[in-house]
Amino acid sequence: MLDTRHIRTFHEVVNAGSYTGAAKSLGYTQPAVTQQIKALEREVGLPLFARAGRRMRLTEAGETLARHAEVILGNLGAAQQQLQALSRLRAGRVRVCAFPSANATLIPEAMARLLAENPGVRVELLEAEPPESLHRLLAGECDIALAFRYPGMNSEVPPELVEIRLMEDLLTVLLPVGHPLARRHAVRLTELAGARWIAGCPRCRANFLHVCAEEGIEPDIVFTTDDNLAIQSLVAVGVGLAVVPSLVLSFLNHRKVTGRALEPHVRREVFAYVLREHLPLPATTLVLNELKAAAAARVGC
Repeated sequence: MLDTRHIRTFHEVVNAGSYTGAAKSLGYTQPAVTQQIKALEREVGLPLFARAGRRMRLTEAGETLARHAEVILGNLGAAQQQLQALSRLRAGRVRVCAFPSANATLIPEAMARLLAENPGVRVELLEAEPPESLHRLLAGECDIALAFRYPGMNSEVPPELVEIRLMEDLLTVLLPVGHPLARRHAVRLTELAGARWIAGCPRCRANFLHVCAEEGIEPDIVFTTDDNLAIQSLVAVGVGLAVVPSLVLSFLNHRKVTGRALEPHVRREVFAYVLREHLPLPATTLVLNELKAAAAARVGC
């Protein structure tokens, strides 16, 4: 069995290129690093480094271990984080990571009811677009992740996670209030073929390009940002138009911008994700139930 302390020291030596550099990074003395590498070589049964003049190089065994060391340490770190998350959840503390428009809509509505009925629960809110939010969940940095998926996107869920469908979110187009089509209830994408556009996060941008391609349009994207308030201001001053989820209309607060239904209709699905072993915990159940209720209320509006 390899000692993970020795593997961590070996990993630092490889990254630093020397025992001295690894010692500085780890806060060890150089002799201590040397002793740990010698101990690891005894565990492996093969030399890991060889001298090439004044430089050190990895042996074949060293190259093999170097390829696995980062994965081993990464998995160990994720395990430690997930155990800490389990401890947090048992204490009634929940970290929720969601994308911006959910943080501005579903989360406040769910948290208001949760804290009114369960004041002992403590919630920490993080923000990330998918798939980063799912990576943070798997790494143990959060306990519940909210993410969305457009039609045709990869729907494979890691086996460690449980996927809970919350709602569908219809896409809309943001127009300046003085736009010729702003009086219409719905706008066809082909009617905006010559427009300049503001694109959102990478996943939203990819879906927008896909929808445009299906309509035979090559959009002129002049600006890219995932800041929904910035998008509203850019639309208001005529920089471009934007396709956004209907959730954004809930906090559309720019008097010079209006939202109209987009044709053809495009919907994204919104999901909550949780580690399978954390699903039965009371704090997790409470938060998920309130998220479901908040999503159901929006669908019913």
